[in-house]
Amino acid sequence: MPRDSHSETTRQGSQSEPQSTLEEIRATRLEKAEQLKQIGQNPYAYRWDITHHAADLQAKFADLPNEAEDPTEVAIAGRIRTRRFSGKLAFFDLQDETGKIQLFLDKKRIEEGMATDPDAFSHLAKLTDVGDILGVRGTLKRTKKGELSVNVSEYAVLTKSLLPLPDKWHGLTDIAKRYRQRYVDLIVNPEVRETFRRRALITASIRRYLDQQGFIEIETPVLQSEAGGAEARPFITYHNTLEMNLYLRIATELHLKRLIVGGFEKVFELGRIFRNEGISTRHNPEFTTIEVYQAYADYHDMMQLTEAIVTTAAEDVLGTLKITYQDQPIDLTPPWRRVTMHDLVKEKTGVDFAEFQTLEEAKTATTRAGMRDIDECESIGKLLNEAFEQKVEETLIQPTFVLDYPVEISPLAKPHRSKPGLVERFELFVVGRETANSFSELTDPIEQRQRLEAQADRKAAGDLEAHGVDEDFLTALEYGMPPTGGLGIGIDRLIMLLTDCASIRDAIAFPLLKPEDKD
Repeated sequence: MPRDSHSETTRQGSQSEPQSTLEEIRATRLEKAEQLKQIGQNPYAYRWDITHHAADLQAKFADLPNEAEDPTEVAIAGRIRTRRFSGKLAFFDLQDETGKIQLFLDKKRIEEGMATDPDAFSHLAKLTDVGDILGVRGTLKRTKKGELSVNVSEYAVLTKSLLPLPDKWHGLTDIAKRYRQRYVDLIVNPEVRETFRRRALITASIRRYLDQQGFIEIETPVLQSEAGGAEARPFITYHNTLEMNLYLRIATELHLKRLIVGGFEKVFELGRIFRNEGISTRHNPEFTTIEVYQAYADYHDMMQLTEAIVTTAAEDVLGTLKITYQDQPIDLTPPWRRVTMHDLVKEKTGVDFAEFQTLEEAKTATTRAGMRDIDECESIGKLLNEAFEQKVEETLIQPTFVLDYPVEISPLAKPHRSKPGLVERFELFVVGRETANSFSELTDPIEQRQRLEAQADRKAAGDLEAHGVDEDFLTALEYGMPPTGGLGIGIDRLIMLLTDCASIRDAIAFPLLKPEDKD
């Protein structure tokens, strides 16, 4: 008979008792699985009829008095999180998707309820472990100590767990292992499950809101012959049959704009984007965005749409617009601050870029203001953006629309209607990071060609984030695209904000990681 593992989780966390190796624990549990088969129990069952979940029962029987029992028959299933035996009684904590509930396991009641197995209680003690998935039937009672419990009359081992969970005192604290074995992280850390539940609710809220506003979602290609729609280094793959290189998309922009040309007036896509760039607390090579395009609109309309999308999601999922991110109070109540990049840089550095006639004048002034690494800025516009990134960006804690960017860094945006050298573009910053980006979209095919050809020249000169000319997109523009407002929101960063995640890896279920031997 396999050795008893009633206190397995305690033993794993103990420093005074010898610890079993993972191989020994697995071998013991395999032996228990065979024992279950021998007594007629399939340790890998096909199904179990469930009538309730733990949270349902906690809510429905919240008023059940101590030592009272309700005759309602219930059937639940979940994972054993703790086991405790006391003579002819046992107490398990069972965890399902919604939470935990205690199982009250009485030897006499179980053996009466499972008459075909007169040793059912003994088998429960000897052949189950923390981590096993158990199905039970019984009634509800509240113990003397006030714990709502399922008074079990029948049980079945539905899945035998061969590997032990982290002990209940120390949990799964190794950050890399949490990401690498997310399934274990989800089992032992309920707050992680809540993050991904909220993520699903947030994306559902966004889609629902846009649907109500008359937008339709249309999927666009992931594999593209020419990467475009952003400045980013793409992933390159090869199509064997077509004998050609293809790129994983770095944006959905250019294909969604083709749909606007084709006659759709309100389109969006919420999907995965791939960029072959660095990994940080804010960046993952595979991430999720939503891009939205509306004909006959401009970037002012997109500001209103951005506020509506974010605040609707916050109210739907969190029930409030006053949230906390990493102990910092954030007020999402609109309208959000609107301020130009020029004014913000002047506010934080004292440097007024509107005064400069030459690049050298601008570099001299920004160097005095403490700017660094500016030698590669070959235009006043790029230097302005560098000043913003170095001196302003991280200070924008409350929601702020930063308006009117230099044309040099915005190849797909319309020229500003009253400010030469700038475009009609905004980025939304919250907690010091960009969360959304929007343009009054460039619809002039001649100017668009000039900008894309300038980008292609940079690509030819070795710029890994610049791209070639997408001739088909330019052809589409020549058929005519109506005035259009475009918006992109980083879904992962929005999830980070609304679920208080410090790292983007906490907001992505399965983030990309190095192989374990190289980590």
